[in-house]
Amino acid sequence: MILKRLLIPLILWAGLVVDASAATADANSIVGVQGYDLVSYHNSKRPLRGNGHFISIHDGVTYQFANEANKQAFDKDPDRYIPAFGGYCAFGVSVGKKFVGDPEVWRLVDGRLYLNLDANIQDEWLKDVPGRISKANTNWNRIKNVPAGQL
Repeated sequence: MILKRLLIPLILWAGLVVDASAATADANSIVGVQGYDLVSYHNSKRPLRGNGHFISIHDGVTYQFANEANKQAFDKDPDRYIPAFGGYCAFGVSVGKKFVGDPEVWRLVDGRLYLNLDANIQDEWLKDVPGRISKANTNWNRIKNVPAGQL
């Protein structure tokens, strides 16, 4: 009886430790797209929040997913889902700046995810999407490795 009372809590604790390992990310990793599920942008009407049960680390960034299927889709082809410009605001990059992209202000263009700082900035970006993307692609090569505060 005493062994049973000690063994059951030990088994439960061990189960929690195993489950917690799913949420473990590299201590130096950052959470990409503020925890939103990148795959959901492509297969839902609106993006979903990911959670710590379904994570993948790609190029030092931890991405969270809403479910195992989305995690597996990302793992098969991460480049398909990674947002343009590392998730920085597409309009900002087009003018040589790095503004944090809002994961709820987004567009898919030719299958690529673009984030913007806010709805007002996105309105400006939408006036000339091909032109802004072209300028941003040129600028990104120059600013990709420059800290945002130095731009």
